[in-house]
Order: sequence, then structure tokens, then C-alpha cells
Amino acid sequence: MRSIRVCLSLLLLLQFNATAAWAKSSAERSLDQLKTLIGSWSGKSSDGKPVHLSFRNTGAGSALLSEFVVGGPKSEEMISVFHLDGDSLLVTHYCSAGNQPRMKATASPDGKTISFDFFDATNLVDSDSGHMRSVVIALLDAHHHTETWTFIHHGKVTKQVFDLWRRASPSRSTVERAPAQGLLMALPLNRTSRTKESSPRRL
Repeated sequence: MRSIRVCLSLLLLLQFNATAAWAKSSAERSLDQLKTLIGSWSGKSSDGKPVHLSFRNTGAGSALLSEFVVGGPKSEEMISVFHLDGDSLLVTHYCSAGNQPRMKATASPDGKTISFDFFDATNLVDSDSGHMRSVVIALLDAHHHTETWTFIHHGKVTKQVFDLWRRASPSRSTVERAPAQGLLMALPLNRTSRTKESSPRRL
């Protein structure tokens, strides 16, 4: 009887864990996916301009901050903040157009492509004024992702695709190994020097 109770308890626990995992909303799972982008990225826009991008946690991990710099003669800097709002994942984009569109996410079945679509904005005079309409983030692998941004102005739609690769930082082991190698190379010389000095002089 006791073993039956134990089995039932384990089954209930497994069911609870599975339910909890399932209960994690699509929005939470999408934010977790975006957090895998934390770090520095570089690449090019579809019109060949250099791009630098970084992601970092903020607000004790409750939001993800993206800082975007598009190079060229006139570089543009923009910030986007990804965060949950109940069971929705939102991004607020602080655009160089001077307004702040808010977009709501939907994810592909595999969770690797997250699409954000406009639903409102602050400091937007009217719907004809230039503003970001959508962004699609495709996570291709741990070191490569693309972002497709759609801008609309008086009905004219402009798309920019940014092809981005993770920027590698020097590994700690490489940095630490270099001085050690120099020291090891110096040691035989010191030994040789000491050996010569300590050798008895022949008469």
C-alpha cells in the first residue's frame, strides 16, 4: 500500500512539473530564447552598412535591453527593451524617428523565430508618421541571428535585414597562458646561467 502511495506521489509530482513547464507561457519561453542573445554582435545591414549590437539583462533580469548602432556617414543609435506584460512579450523600440512603438510577440512553433507586430506607440503624431511596424528575430544558431525591421512612412514600407554574428572575446585561458609560456621559455636560460656559475673551476 505504501509503495502505491509513493508511486502516486511521484506521478503527481511529475504531472505537476510537466504542467508547470507547460504553464510557462509562450511569452516567457520567447523571452528566455531572446536572453540567449546576451553579448556583443556585429554584422551588416541589407544595404551594406556596418552594424554593432549588444544585448544585456536589466531590471534584475525582468527585461532585456538591446543597443543598436548602424554605421555609415551618419550613424544611428537605437535602444529596444523586451519585457513581459502578463502573458504577452512586448518590445518598446526607442526609434531615431523620435517615437516609441510598442510591438507584441508571436513565436514560431519551434520558438526560433519571434515576430513582433505594432499595436501602439508614444509620441507618434498619427499612423501616417514614420514608425517601426514590425521586427522579426530569427535565431539561426548560438552564434548567428538575423533581424528584419519594417518601417512605414505615409504608406511607404521599407525593410532592413541585419545579418549578425556573435563577437568572440579573448578566452581567459589564452590570456593567462601567454605569460606562463614566456616564463617557461626563460627558465632554461636561468638554469643554465646558474649551472655555469655553480660549476667548480678546474685548475
